[in-house]
Amino acid sequence: MDSLPDAILQYILSHLSNARDVAACNCVSKRWSESLTYLRSLYFPRNSFDSRSGSYSSDTVVWKMLSATACLEELVVYSPFTSAGLASWLSLVHSSLKDLELRMDNVMDYQACLDSPSKLDCIAAAKKLKSLKLWGVLMANPPKWDVFENLLCLEIVGARLEDPALSAALGACPNLTNLVLLGCEGVRSVSIELPYLEHCKLDFYGSGNCSLSLTCPQIELLEVQGCSWIRVRETSCLRNLSIANNAGKHSTYDPGMLFSQLCRILIIALLCDALGRVYMVDFGKLSALESLSMRGVQWCWDAISKMLEWSNEVKHLYMKVEFTGDLEALLPFPEVDFVEFFNSHPKLQKFDIHGAMFAALCQKNSLKNVEPGFVIPCLEEVVVQVRSPLNAEQKMNTLESLLKYGKNLKKMVIRILQMKSSHSSTDEFFDEICRLRFMNRKIVRIE
Repeated sequence: MDSLPDAILQYILSHLSNARDVAACNCVSKRWSESLTYLRSLYFPRNSFDSRSGSYSSDTVVWKMLSATACLEELVVYSPFTSAGLASWLSLVHSSLKDLELRMDNVMDYQACLDSPSKLDCIAAAKKLKSLKLWGVLMANPPKWDVFENLLCLEIVGARLEDPALSAALGACPNLTNLVLLGCEGVRSVSIELPYLEHCKLDFYGSGNCSLSLTCPQIELLEVQGCSWIRVRETSCLRNLSIANNAGKHSTYDPGMLFSQLCRILIIALLCDALGRVYMVDFGKLSALESLSMRGVQWCWDAISKMLEWSNEVKHLYMKVEFTGDLEALLPFPEVDFVEFFNSHPKLQKFDIHGAMFAALCQKNSLKNVEPGFVIPCLEEVVVQVRSPLNAEQKMNTLESLLKYGKNLKKMVIRILQMKSSHSSTDEFFDEICRLRFMNRKIVRIE
C-alpha cells in the first residue's frame, strides 16, 4: 500500500464506510489519515461506542470523524445520539449530504418532543437530501422543516404519529417518488397528495379503522395495511396494488430492543392476519393493474366486488379474505359464477385462492353456465388453499374445471391446511385430491 500513488490510495479508502474500520485506518499513518478526507459514506452501528474509552462523548467522536471529511454523501447512525450532536454533525456535512439514516430512539420519549430544537427539527439543515430514513420516531408535533426540494425517498419505520405532524412532514417533501411508512401507530386519517410519487408502502397499527385518501397521478405500486376506508383518485399508472387490514395490537417498539428484533417484529406484523375490516374502496378503473392482493379477515362484499370489477385486466390475483359482512357480522362469500369470473378477467395468469373465495367458486350453481367452447385463455398457475372436506364434490368439480378449461395451465398447487382428520369425509376427500394429483402429475402438486 505504501507504494501506491496517492490518488489510488484515496480511491480505495474512500470506499470504507464502517466507523470502526475508518478509525482503525486513521491510526495507520498520516498519509492514510489524510486520504480518509475523501470518504463518501459513514456508518455507525448500534454498538459503535460500547467499548469506548476516553473523555470524549459519542457525539463528539462522530463530530470529529465528520469534520475530517470533505464531501460526505451518506451518513447512517444507529448508535445513540442527542439533538445537539445531530445539529453539530449536519452543520458540517449539510452541503454534500444526500442520504441520511437515523435510529432516533425516541418513540416513547414525549419529553424529546419538547426539546428545542428536537432531533426531527435538526434534520432541516440537510436541505440537499435525496433519501431520508428514520427508525423509532415520535412525531407528535409537526417538524420544523423547510421544503426538501431534492428529497425523493422518505422511509419511517416504527413510529408514533399524529395526523397533523405527518401531514406537515409530507408537505415538506413535495417531490417524493418513494414513500414508506411501516409500523406506524396513532394515525387516524391520512391524506397524501404528491404529484411525483411512484412507490408507496403504508402499514398502520391500531384499531384498523384508519382512512386513506391518496392523490398521486404517477403512482405505480401501492401497498396499504390497516385502513378501512381507502380512496385513490388517479390510478392510470397503478400496476401493483396490495390491500390488507390486519388490525389489532402489535408489539410496541421498544427503544432498547436490538435492531434485528425490531426488524423481526415489523416483519411479523406485516405477515400476520389478525381481525381487520375493509369497509370502502374507491379506485375507479384500474386499467394498468397487473397484480392485485386482497388480504384480511373481513371485507364488505361491496368492496370485494368493486375491486374485482375494476381490476379486470389483472394478471396476478391473490385473495386471502376469510369473511364478508358488515360491522360485526361475519358472513361467508356469496356464490361466484365460475364462467363469469374468468370471462371478466381474461388476462389472469396466476390465481392464488384462499379461504372464502375458493368456497364461493365451489357452490352448487357456480359451474352451471359452462358452455362448449369456454376456455380460460391465459391462466398458467393456480394456488388453492383447502381447509375443510365439506362440500367436497363441488370442490373437486372446481379443481377439475380449472384443469380442463385452463388450456395453458402449467402448475396447480393444492395446499391442505389445518384440515380436521376427525371428520368422516376427510380421508375420502384427500384420496380424491391424490387421485387428481396422480392423473395430472405434471401439473398438480400437493403441499
